[in-house]
Amino acid sequence: MSTHLVDHPASPGPTGNDIPGLPGAPLAGPRDAVATPGSPARPRWERPALVGLLLLTAVLYLWDLSASGWANSFYSAAVQAGSTSWTAFLYGASDAAGSITVDKPPASLWIMALSVRVFGLSSWSILVPQALMGVATVGVLYASVRRHASAGAALLAGAVLALTPVAALMFRFNNPDALLVLLLTLAAWATLRAIEDGRTRWMVLAGALVGLGFLTKQLQAFLVLPGFALAYLVAAPVSLGRRIRDGFLAVGALVLAAGWWVALVELVPASMRPYVGGRRPTRSSS
Repeated sequence: MSTHLVDHPASPGPTGNDIPGLPGAPLAGPRDAVATPGSPARPRWERPALVGLLLLTAVLYLWDLSASGWANSFYSAAVQAGSTSWTAFLYGASDAAGSITVDKPPASLWIMALSVRVFGLSSWSILVPQALMGVATVGVLYASVRRHASAGAALLAGAVLALTPVAALMFRFNNPDALLVLLLTLAAWATLRAIEDGRTRWMVLAGALVGLGFLTKQLQAFLVLPGFALAYLVAAPVSLGRRIRDGFLAVGALVLAAGWWVALVELVPASMRPYVGGRRPTRSSS
């Protein structure tokens, strides 16, 4: 009996119809999502849970907000001045005549003064921006944790921040801390992005955000710099020379973001601007 050999064709390799993302490929369903660094698979309940967390945070921070009255009246007076005079607004003067500034740079006052210009002078219009900064900070923290952790861990991190008593107090008051925390949380998110892909723009953004933090509460903004710099220097997926270069560029962005206002104060003659400081110098009696 003769045996007939039949040549079976080899199994074809993957085609365009088999590879997601190529023309003709089937669309991936919710169960087909692949978790990759920086973009984990997202369960269906995650987005509603996040919206719920942000709404509850907003309710927590906005509820009976006027109970604080004018909060820190020292800064509220500067906000009122900035809402009526652009010179007082620019320098953070405590009075509309622009005789003397408050004891901090004016970045946090700018946001509150713009709110008062839009909504009119009230404790609500002064304090609402602070509460909304709190909601934004919770969202940024969630986004940062979520890049490398589960949805549950990210939501838990946001909830812990929202429910921390000192945070709830800080985001319902008009001290500069609310804006400072938001800016530094954003800077941490940008640094994390830089560590993931090594792109220079993220480190530049982080430096600029810290610089704006300086315009909010001076040197307190710089407390995070050693941690950010060390994390990028150790973990960024680029050469050592590139990491050092990006670090210098980030410092440059920081100096530009913080230094323009300092340069303005130094270059404008003292007779044409408010006295900068928390109080006027006292003359010694002779």
